[in-house]
Amino acid sequence: MHHASDILLTLFIIFIAAQIGAEVAQRLKLPGVVGEIAAGCAIGPSLLGWLSPGDILAGTPVDVLAEIGVVLLLFAVGLETRLDDLKKVGKSAFLVGTLGVILPFAAGALWAHGEGFAWIKSLFVAAAFVATSAGITARVLQELGVLQRTESRVILGAAVIDDILAMLLLGVVSSLQGGGSLDLQSLVLTLAGAIGFVAIIGWGGTRVMRSKSGWLEAPINPHSALTLVLALCLGLAWLSTRFGLAAIIGAFLAGMIASETRQRDELEHQTLPLLAFLTPFFFVVTGAKINLAELASAQALWMLAVVTLIAIASKLAGGFLGALSLGRRSAAIVGFGMVPRGEVGVVIASLGLAAGVFSEQIYAIIVAMSLLTAMITPPVLAWLLRRQGEDGQRDDGKTASADG
Repeated sequence: MHHASDILLTLFIIFIAAQIGAEVAQRLKLPGVVGEIAAGCAIGPSLLGWLSPGDILAGTPVDVLAEIGVVLLLFAVGLETRLDDLKKVGKSAFLVGTLGVILPFAAGALWAHGEGFAWIKSLFVAAAFVATSAGITARVLQELGVLQRTESRVILGAAVIDDILAMLLLGVVSSLQGGGSLDLQSLVLTLAGAIGFVAIIGWGGTRVMRSKSGWLEAPINPHSALTLVLALCLGLAWLSTRFGLAAIIGAFLAGMIASETRQRDELEHQTLPLLAFLTPFFFVVTGAKINLAELASAQALWMLAVVTLIAIASKLAGGFLGALSLGRRSAAIVGFGMVPRGEVGVVIASLGLAAGVFSEQIYAIIVAMSLLTAMITPPVLAWLLRRQGEDGQRDDGKTASADG
């Protein structure tokens, strides 16, 4: 039973730790999200213990607040993404999302089987290598102010496709555990439902909002536009889970729908304070979920290094090959943008542990891999984006000089 005073103290600790971590990271020229995740590791059960294991369990007040934080983050990202912009990169996004699932899944299965897992269990382990954490990459892109770039649109579009395919794969490997038979009809219906949900909400919702955005100002409440689109965000986040998708996909679609309204700029401005308060909880809780005690051996650390290298290389290769039509440098940006696993890998690892598929140590390694990819990617992605921006400015300067 959580007492109100204890919850408030825990929230205070998390929020202050997030601010300190983000400040230190930004002073070191790193994205703030890296510092927030590191702060979670520091105050979590593994180190300082200021957050107990019970504080970060699914369904606790802290976990719920963290979930709301990432839902709002993807809503805000959707606000800066128009459907027409995503259509322009549809082919590249599809290739990135597809290859970014196939290659990590194959690499993860081969590694797990090489470690002695039966093929059925290897497939479950491999599922943790698959899904990109859109929340991590979205935060970096938002911090750098590059959500309007082609690479960012490809990453966000691919993340939706990635989530659908990851959901399908998880359904397949879960049904195979314990010798269960594979229900192809159920899987096909689930896949069709997920694709239909994204298509109908994304395409139909934006068309309706383009012509009917005036109803957002019909209530007397001066903040009616914000309150109504937030209600849409929460509703679609819940609805997406009913179709087997992550809640953040529904939130992203809600933001994309709201981006078609004439109140778009006002909504972006009004959501900033909400993001500043809520999103740090998600990243701190993500960092706090790693159990460092299970990694306190040379064998475990070596295995973690190998797993992390496989996870990065396979996802980077899938994203790079899928986006190669954009040019090598843009393809590298897209590839790194797809690397973070974050909370998705943690969820799959938790399911595998509960099902008895693997041990506490393998669970800790998979969780640590998910968090390491979430921490390694942001600085690399930020460096690549800044470098490309500087080269672009340099090229513009040379062009201007030549014209002069």
